[in-house]
Amino acid sequence: MSVPAAPPGQPRKAATAAWIGSALEYYDFFIYGSAAALIFPTVFFDESDPATATLLSLATFGVAYAARPIGALFLGHFGDRLGRKKIMVFTLILMGLSTFLIGCLPTRDQVGTLAPVLLVVCRVLQGISAAGEQASANSMTLEHAPEDRRGFFTSFTLSGTQGGQLLATLVFIPIAALPEDQLLSWGWRVPFWMSIAVAVVGYVIRRTLDETPAFTRQQTASEGVAKLPLAVLMREHWADVLRVIAGALVASVSTIFTVWALAYGTSESVGLSRSSMLWVGALANLVALAAIPLWATLSDRVGRRPVFLIGAAGSAVMMFVYLWAISTGAYPLVLVLGIVTFGVVYSAANGIWPSFYGEMFSTRVRLSGMAIGTQIGFAVAGFAVTFAAQIAGPDGDDWFAVALFTAALCVPPVLAALTARETHKVPTELLGVRAADATHDRERVAA
Repeated sequence: MSVPAAPPGQPRKAATAAWIGSALEYYDFFIYGSAAALIFPTVFFDESDPATATLLSLATFGVAYAARPIGALFLGHFGDRLGRKKIMVFTLILMGLSTFLIGCLPTRDQVGTLAPVLLVVCRVLQGISAAGEQASANSMTLEHAPEDRRGFFTSFTLSGTQGGQLLATLVFIPIAALPEDQLLSWGWRVPFWMSIAVAVVGYVIRRTLDETPAFTRQQTASEGVAKLPLAVLMREHWADVLRVIAGALVASVSTIFTVWALAYGTSESVGLSRSSMLWVGALANLVALAAIPLWATLSDRVGRRPVFLIGAAGSAVMMFVYLWAISTGAYPLVLVLGIVTFGVVYSAANGIWPSFYGEMFSTRVRLSGMAIGTQIGFAVAGFAVTFAAQIAGPDGDDWFAVALFTAALCVPPVLAALTARETHKVPTELLGVRAADATHDRERVAA
């Protein structure tokens, strides 16, 4: 019995919906990162101790990553039981609502210590939403995609996250340029309030999607959908879950680049302006929008493993170069190396992990496997910013220690890729199938 064909245009529609939805959702997610580095230490924490306030603010950025594994358990379970589409709609609405509420929160001067507590609650809701967003969007696009272009189509999810990060950065550039009193009173709230459009637009876009042919077929198969996807996942794919956890640590490059490097570059020891450092991130993300589908297309031809290895190993090296450039205070050097590090090299790993990880699992547990594996790894990546702030010393200027720390977090992803199977030529229906069952399933697919 073969997999039912996707309706004409559905793969492109799924990729477009994944791109737009991820862009809108990660706009919400990344404006928090910019605010945590530039605004929240003053608004929500004790500004009499700037170093501690910055550390606590960056810790709230990591809180969402701690909530992600919990969200992944629930959203992965329901995504593999009820379908990819329902989770995609739910996560977008939750992110839009929680981000809008952050813009409505009272400050520390208004309600005291209740202010950071409410901030953390909203941040946890953001993390739960993000836990299911990428896994559901990746599963949707992978299962709709033509078999020889899975890398390209699934890369649209990550292009969307880069687009969202670019949009968040561009929104914050004029906000950061406001006079200090306006910035700290109402200016910082505007980007968060704008997220209400996320829920409306995202709902309209994703409601029109069809469920994937692979999931539809699984519902009617003799074994049906898994009643307990987590049990099946741990029994049949535990090694791949570990690989995904290890591979997901490469996201530390993104969080260090986006948050810690921003705080470091605008610190007194370096002295670059907020706007100039935000432009580095904006242009790097703009380049990433083009680089990600190119790397993904290459992976459709030469395989997932070599492209992922270029991104993981290359990022470990380039973070030394980029953070050194910031320490010099030479802005043209910072700009060029920031674009190369994040926009080009990191995109090699970032652009193909949706297909690389998703192809490790069968349809019955794909969303659970991707959600749980990535979110545990991303949880470490999220708190990498907090660890970096501590490693950087009391003055926050030990860039070499932070670069070494980031490079160390790139070692597990390299090992994960070296031990993984190459899957870019495996038929979609046979992805995640154990070797003992491959011959039988190949005959069943051909029939």
